[in-house]
Amino acid sequence: MPAMVVLNVGMKSKSMTIGQVADHFGLPTHVLRHWESVGLLSPDRVAGDRRRYTRDDLFRVASIVIAKQAGLPLPDIREFLAARDPAARKDVLRHNQRALQARMAAIRSALDLLEAGMNCSHEDITTCPNYQAHLAGTALSEANEADAILHGNVQAGLPENPFHDGSAPPPAS
Repeated sequence: MPAMVVLNVGMKSKSMTIGQVADHFGLPTHVLRHWESVGLLSPDRVAGDRRRYTRDDLFRVASIVIAKQAGLPLPDIREFLAARDPAARKDVLRHNQRALQARMAAIRSALDLLEAGMNCSHEDITTCPNYQAHLAGTALSEANEADAILHGNVQAGLPENPFHDGSAPPPAS
């Protein structure tokens, strides 16, 4: 079960230190510093160049944590948070949805392969012709499906669209 992000916005003071924010989200402080270095965070600074995180910064950290849990890479999270246009944000989400579908297809394929190996009646699974054929077929179909999903030509679990190249369907007979 994924960790739950808890955001208590009823802050007692107007800002929090990096240590307090890190503790609150269960993160090491170097993660917050890294997110700042790549442009995801920009907390205010006070005397001695110490970071001070406001309520808005906490919402931003929560957004980053949740996006990381969903599998988004930091550059995509930065693009998502920086986008002013809702359509641009949806584009980032669509791209990552396709990438996640491709990873899920690969995981399903790997699980199928393991189950086929466990159910094989051969003494040595590596010499089983059925297992070898399944392995070869899985590798080929996985590559094709992942490519199609990443390029938006198919949705996970659906057959590939034969007209993905933009050609018209064959004339009716």
